[in-house]
Amino acid sequence: MKRPKLKKASKRMTCHKRYKIQKKVREHHRKLRKEAKKRGHKKSRKDLGVPNSAPFKEALLREAELRKQRLEELKQQQKLDRQKEQEKKRKLDTNSGVEPSNVEPVKEEFGQCNAKNKAKAGKQNPKKLYCQELKKVIEASDVVLEVLDARDPLGCRCPQVEEAVVQGGQKKLVLVLNKSDLVPKENLENWLNYLKKELPTVVFKASTNLKDKRKITKIKRKAAPFKSEVCIGKEGLWKLLRGFREMLGKAIQVGVIGFPNVGKSSVINSLKQERICNVGVSMGLTRSMQVVPLDKQITIIDSPSFIVSPLNSPTALALRSPASIEVLKPVEAASAILSQADARQVVLKFTVPDFKNSLEFFTSLAQRRGLHQKGGSPNVEGAAKLLWSEWTGGSLGYYCHPPASWTLSPHFNESIVTDMMWGFNLEELGKNNAHSIQAIRGPRLASSILFQSSGLTNGIIEEKDIPEELPKQKERKQETAEDYEDLDADQESVDEAASAKSSDVSPARETCEVLPEEPQADEQSARCYVLDGMTEEEDDAYDFSIDYV
Repeated sequence: MKRPKLKKASKRMTCHKRYKIQKKVREHHRKLRKEAKKRGHKKSRKDLGVPNSAPFKEALLREAELRKQRLEELKQQQKLDRQKEQEKKRKLDTNSGVEPSNVEPVKEEFGQCNAKNKAKAGKQNPKKLYCQELKKVIEASDVVLEVLDARDPLGCRCPQVEEAVVQGGQKKLVLVLNKSDLVPKENLENWLNYLKKELPTVVFKASTNLKDKRKITKIKRKAAPFKSEVCIGKEGLWKLLRGFREMLGKAIQVGVIGFPNVGKSSVINSLKQERICNVGVSMGLTRSMQVVPLDKQITIIDSPSFIVSPLNSPTALALRSPASIEVLKPVEAASAILSQADARQVVLKFTVPDFKNSLEFFTSLAQRRGLHQKGGSPNVEGAAKLLWSEWTGGSLGYYCHPPASWTLSPHFNESIVTDMMWGFNLEELGKNNAHSIQAIRGPRLASSILFQSSGLTNGIIEEKDIPEELPKQKERKQETAEDYEDLDADQESVDEAASAKSSDVSPARETCEVLPEEPQADEQSARCYVLDGMTEEEDDAYDFSIDYV
């Protein structure tokens, strides 16, 4: 019987063999260094963003801003839902009157109620929810601020909502001319003289680049080029509200209403000097009422947008309805806007040749902005969406002339006008408006586009007047909701990775932008480490006849 081996084999070797192994390893390393020198060292390129010379830079920045706003909106909604659930759980836990034996039935009933409410909210048309929230804001307000776009003030007024405010009792209605920096000063003065005959009117320019003090961001992000930090007209509006509060002798609540994308939330953020309400380029971001205390005596309430009646003209639907670009075809919506604009000034503004119809204009605009489909054909639909987004956004300057002769609105009379004027210091308001107009740097009359207003825009307040959605529209909304969930999941993973990186980075580098990661080690160094480890193996594992590359 063979005796078992009690000791391990010795790793000793002759010096000749050891030196030969070391020589082979040195030759192999030298060979790798030569190959690396031939290839050269590749540096990681820094992402420079969209160059200024790119013709479609504004569209790309706008799309990125829209995507960012959608993600922020979804995050905020999910956060509010979690907070509500936690509050309900706390109320159940702190209920001392409930015996331990009765706790489980209460929880089951609570879960059933939650499921029923969610099912109702899912089945109910969101437009009906908007009407309910708008009614709540009007009922709870002492003063109602109707925000108008200074580029088309008459088209931003809704007679149905104004009539509901008048019938609501002792409520005051004040008009706020927002986006006053996008129209010429002469046109702004004409509109102010026209509107103040009927209701108190405030000239305003909201600040769109306010910081959110609730969030501490470690990554510094570049602001959009169309954002501004200057707010004009804030002091005049503050004095108007404070004077009315002193006259009443009690705390007041101020509701802010208006059509989509007129700047309701931006006005509230400018008064608060903080980004409290969610704002963005996309229409209809505010979906429920939000209470914001300005001081101890004045509380302001944000509201969802008006619901546009489908009986309006195609131009009004394209400008005032957030779903117009989805329900209508983009080319039809943009053509309705283009038909009301001065063709000569449009040609000069967009630097395209003269056109006979809207299709020819969209073709020229697509070629000018570099919007092409597969095969090189111009993307007409993309150009139509681009025109619609610029026209409804906050960067394009156009203006409308007020009516030649002033006539009282059909839903008002002289007694209502005197009641609306009572309680406000109109002389001081006129001085503040004149000061605001002087401070605004508006565009020149020649560089703006003349637009033909379609008049007052009809809206829907009663839930019964809202038409039911078609099955196709419901399917589209479900698809968009699923897309938003996917975007939210992707964004959460990106945020987690960014937070992990920011924890390892020194404080001096936290304020900088996140750059793409550089490779930590090359493939060549990995191979070297493998060969170094091989020298520790047994003698028989190394073959001198093989060239390890």
